[in-house]
Amino acid sequence: MRQAIKQSRQDRLYDWFNYAILTVLLLIVAYPLYFVVIASFSDPKLVATGRVLFWPQSIDFKGYMEVLNYSPIWIGYRNTLIYTTLFTALSVMTSLLAGYALSRKAFPGKVLITAFLLFTMFFNGGLIPTYLLMKEIGLYGSPAIIVLLGAVNITNIIISRTFIKSTIPDELFEAASIDGCSHFSFFFRIALPVSKALIAVLVLFAAVSQWNSWFNAMIYLRDQNVMPLQMVLRDLIVNQSAMSMASDSANMGGDAAAQIYLVEAMRYAVIIVSTLPIMCVYPFVQKYFVKGVMIGSVKG
Repeated sequence: MRQAIKQSRQDRLYDWFNYAILTVLLLIVAYPLYFVVIASFSDPKLVATGRVLFWPQSIDFKGYMEVLNYSPIWIGYRNTLIYTTLFTALSVMTSLLAGYALSRKAFPGKVLITAFLLFTMFFNGGLIPTYLLMKEIGLYGSPAIIVLLGAVNITNIIISRTFIKSTIPDELFEAASIDGCSHFSFFFRIALPVSKALIAVLVLFAAVSQWNSWFNAMIYLRDQNVMPLQMVLRDLIVNQSAMSMASDSANMGGDAAAQIYLVEAMRYAVIIVSTLPIMCVYPFVQKYFVKGVMIGSVKG
């Protein structure tokens, strides 16, 4: 039986010091999320006066009721699910195809294309030229712009190229090509099945970025029926805040104060409603996220 190595006093002190530092960091990171959760179903008046710190006080679901009874939220959920699904599928496929092509030694001009792609990571046309271009080609106001704009992610392409290049050598394709295998067949029959970890990482990156996206919708969309969830929630908070400020200016009585407290409760409820799907999915793909960071750590 193998005996465990006995730690010295200095090693034990070092371990306890690390545990203490990591515990403090965990509390710093986790407490804001915990506070949002308990504040979302506590009495908004107690939250606003700072009496809710570690435990919920006077359970109150008015914020959730107001948010869930807001019908545009369900339209926003539908739109976001559609946008996220289409955007993720398009982004992952373009990243895999481009990464596979750039990883092949026989692909002509791959150095020049890679340099061009890297150039776009540091320099772009800016918001105004992009806005004018989208308007010129007819994508302004179209829901398709949410799916198309940003679907080609250079970072994901570099990650895909690095993973495929290090995992699937050119010699494997040469052996398959002897039996008449084309690049098309090799990609779908060999490259994709052995790239499950890479696909999971790309899906996670694309889905999270699109789910949390609201800026493109604010700039390019005008129809409320095609707005994603994040824009609906943003408009809800902005409108409710404007209403509370108007009522506060008109009447400094109890109604204005109650409206302000209700808005505060809705803020926390909105955070939970908008992040709950990602929070439920993320623990199951966290290990792939860590692996994805390692995949992109070396860009040879």
